[in-house]
Amino acid sequence: MAQEAIHRGPIPFEAAPTERPSRARLFLIALVIVVIAEAIGNINIPVGTGKIVLLPLLWALLLGGALGLASPRLPALLRLRSSTQSAAAAFLQPALLIFIAKLGLLVGGSLPKIFASGWSLVFQEFGHFFGTMVFGLPVALLLGIKREAIGATFSVGREPSLAIIGERYGMDSPEGRGVLAEYLTGTVFGAVFIAVLAGLVASLNIFNPLALAMGAGVGSGSMMAAASGAIAAQQTPEVAKDVATFAAASNLITTTIGTYFTLFLSLPFTIWAYGKLEPILGRNRPDTVRAPSAAVAPAHEETAIGFAEMLVAWVLIGAYGLIGNYLTYGVIPDAAVVGGMAIIIGVVILGWGLYVLSARKLPAVIWVSLIGMALTYPAMPYAAEIAAMTGKINFLALATPILTFAGLSIAKDIPAFRQLGWRIVVVSFMANAGTFLGATLIAQFWMHVPVT
Repeated sequence: MAQEAIHRGPIPFEAAPTERPSRARLFLIALVIVVIAEAIGNINIPVGTGKIVLLPLLWALLLGGALGLASPRLPALLRLRSSTQSAAAAFLQPALLIFIAKLGLLVGGSLPKIFASGWSLVFQEFGHFFGTMVFGLPVALLLGIKREAIGATFSVGREPSLAIIGERYGMDSPEGRGVLAEYLTGTVFGAVFIAVLAGLVASLNIFNPLALAMGAGVGSGSMMAAASGAIAAQQTPEVAKDVATFAAASNLITTTIGTYFTLFLSLPFTIWAYGKLEPILGRNRPDTVRAPSAAVAPAHEETAIGFAEMLVAWVLIGAYGLIGNYLTYGVIPDAAVVGGMAIIIGVVILGWGLYVLSARKLPAVIWVSLIGMALTYPAMPYAAEIAAMTGKINFLALATPILTFAGLSIAKDIPAFRQLGWRIVVVSFMANAGTFLGATLIAQFWMHVPVT
């Protein structure tokens, strides 16, 4: 689920998809967006007794998406051709690994707190994997959606879900259209939606922030970054650090067992629930979902990135993080801070190396997370020093580049997204809300507040 760099092929509107985009121009545009987003900073919007917090990472996502959508009407220097948007999607994984490394380094030093939280971290995963169906399936049936509801609500619909449904039903099936709708909605709107929802729920002070953090670990790196950021922004600095830690731990568990859980538990349960509920809720309701045409349905092809390009990307994305760390959090990038970033990049490189040496049998995010946790585990030599250096870099500053590249990549999916209809989009939002709220509710029930 967190391997968000398995990319959709470009949707032609401006240039041939075989055209090689300018990597330098892409990273320059990304830099400008990061600077603008961090300069805007946090904006609070009151909503009744709660509030919505708009973070720099959301501004980055929106700015990148707006630039992509407006590209046909922009000067050539600012225009994002479809090949450039696909390249932005490809560089999303390097950006994500930097963020995951930082979270791994946070988790290692906090493992005693995580263990002290009791069974909440274990059982909340059932909320992630069944919440999508519990919240989404009844709404889908009431809106007249038929078997598309199975694909749209058995998971949050990331790449492994596409593979599961494609192998079992085929992507031209109703179930295939449903999982495609969930995938596209999550790609285009997922981070924005989950950040707004998580921030609003956090502001109501109903749930323990750590339960909300576990709910944020939905298995998508960009969505986890957006949700945990919105929650952490409303906490004290110490609690905000714990929010990042628990969100990372939850996301790692979701990523590790996600494919097997959705294949052997979530999908069969959703099929069973559909059979029981459809005659009751969906009776006499015509199917309302249109299939995307072949001309606009995204092909799942990956833009190739060499190791040298990836290495440069890690350095540049790390530099963008230091810029955001200074603009928003006032941390001057002195030798200690730069050294901390070097450690983070080193964790990424080592994790990627193990990923390649192990024949890519485990996702790179798992290797990177494990190395980061090992380095700061209290029993390890120099753990305190490493934690102190890397701790000077706020994890939210590293989330902004992730959402920047996500925003720059989404415009190519809009044509297919438009054909899916508003009903399936509502269902997708309900599924995303379900995975967050379901896991939060279970975590809250089992939560033992860790002793500081």
